[in-house]
Amino acid sequence: MSTGKNPSPEHPLPPSPGGQPSAPATALVPNAPLPRRPLVEDSFHDSSLAHLPELMKSDIEGNEALVPQRQVMLPALLFVATCLSTFWVGATRWDPMQFGFNVSWAEVGAVVQTNWPVGLAYMGAVLAILLTHEMGHFLQTVKYGIPASFPLCIPVPFNPIGTMGAVIGMDGSRADRRQIFDIGIAGPLAGLAVAFPVLWQGIKALDLSRTPEPGEIEFYLPMVAQWMLKWAHPTEAWANEHWVGLTELNPYFMAGWVGMLITGLNMLPISQLDGGHTIYALFLGKAHTFARLFISFAIFYVVINLDEAILWTPMLLLVIFLGIHHPPTRDDAVPLGPVRWAIGLASLLIPVFCFPLLGVRQ
Repeated sequence: MSTGKNPSPEHPLPPSPGGQPSAPATALVPNAPLPRRPLVEDSFHDSSLAHLPELMKSDIEGNEALVPQRQVMLPALLFVATCLSTFWVGATRWDPMQFGFNVSWAEVGAVVQTNWPVGLAYMGAVLAILLTHEMGHFLQTVKYGIPASFPLCIPVPFNPIGTMGAVIGMDGSRADRRQIFDIGIAGPLAGLAVAFPVLWQGIKALDLSRTPEPGEIEFYLPMVAQWMLKWAHPTEAWANEHWVGLTELNPYFMAGWVGMLITGLNMLPISQLDGGHTIYALFLGKAHTFARLFISFAIFYVVINLDEAILWTPMLLLVIFLGIHHPPTRDDAVPLGPVRWAIGLASLLIPVFCFPLLGVRQ
């Protein structure tokens, strides 16, 4: 803060007739500035610090005009829309297209009146997983002061899961290596803490006595769900241990399956997905080689399993279009430390255990 300075003792003023130092002549002229002395003679300045910017009042009090304001209306509207879409999909027992796009209000009312408990249970479980995942990211951005939006849910009322997950927008270029690791890994770990018990409850409640009908929608089980199934139903015969038909589903199983899908998908080691943040923080520039190898493998896998894995084609094309390489952080030289390295390496197995490779078939 700039303030007026008293005269330096090395330059005393001439005495006045009364014996006191006289005031400088410029002080008698209204609004006239005091004469500036060279910095080397000013006891309030250090010439070795003269190149640094001057402290301003706004630096102490803050400048509200420069603080980005998070949007509230859009996240709130998307959240409500996703509540409605997941409720509707659950109420239709994960087959919203049975009515086509010309569903009448009378049909909607009849479905809701009959199946509202299923819709409500599915909506609550799947949104608990989604929001926990995204709040894991969001709270880390708050911790590190990285500008970020509130979670943005994506409603899709005409697919079997009612949503395409949720995202947060953030300025990742302001995060250093350690911060981008913490932000990236916090979401999947938080989401899995909710998704695992939800999936377990759903696995225990599966009705394996039903046989899928020809042409019925079936969901592929990720590896962790296959293990849970064998543990929860060790003595029951089951025709196909890798697929679950639409008639066998319950809201908790379906919400847990969606949680595994979203977590496994986000932890793929490419682009700016959660897995992309993690693997870049671990290996820096070498992560680009992993990304190229993974994309090559993914394309090959989709081609040889086209009937079932074609579901992943739009996501694969989107990632390629956006770029498969993770950009540098604000400071790549920051060390991660052994604990983060151990967590990061272990997290690379999440897609192996959680991602349903073949998705959905009919």
